[in-house]
Amino acid sequence: MQHDPVKIGIVSISDRASSGVYEDKGLPALQAWLARALKNPITFEPRLIPDEQARISATLVELCDAGCALVLTTGGTGPAPRDVTPEATLAVADKVMPGFGEQMRQISLAFVPTAILSRQVAVVRGQSLIINLPGQPKSIAETLEGLPNATPPVHGIFAAVPYCIDLIGGPYLETDAAVCKAFRPKSAVRPAAT
Repeated sequence: MQHDPVKIGIVSISDRASSGVYEDKGLPALQAWLARALKNPITFEPRLIPDEQARISATLVELCDAGCALVLTTGGTGPAPRDVTPEATLAVADKVMPGFGEQMRQISLAFVPTAILSRQVAVVRGQSLIINLPGQPKSIAETLEGLPNATPPVHGIFAAVPYCIDLIGGPYLETDAAVCKAFRPKSAVRPAAT
């Protein structure tokens, strides 16, 4: 049995990076982490776009319609006037998955008190899971992986992503446990792929 192929949309949302004022670090960070964490063959659909609500919503719809089982965004989740990623994400949602945002803020609070200013959300649209991640590469990895060496350990959000994608009819994602161990109920675990 082989690993299921998966298409993943990665979207960096930044006025300045999208206009070339500085180099985008979000897309490379997302792609590198996912390539380490997943055993599946991945096709990435990267997008670098400005903080414009209609453009963000349209990009998310486009990626979901193109068959991305997972769409990860980075940037635009704070309280500033131009931070509209959560609104754009909620506008295209079939279901809201509040546990993801709650856990992301919990992880970030271990590092900075301003984590409570983050408005990250996660939603399901059709057979796609969309998650708003923090903007900094270090924060992206911490949020996805969690704090396994903390006392007590803090689960990263990615541990729940494969099973969520199972439940909405997507491909079976298999993680490298050294990076992030996915959790599924025993009844949902497939025999290991070769």
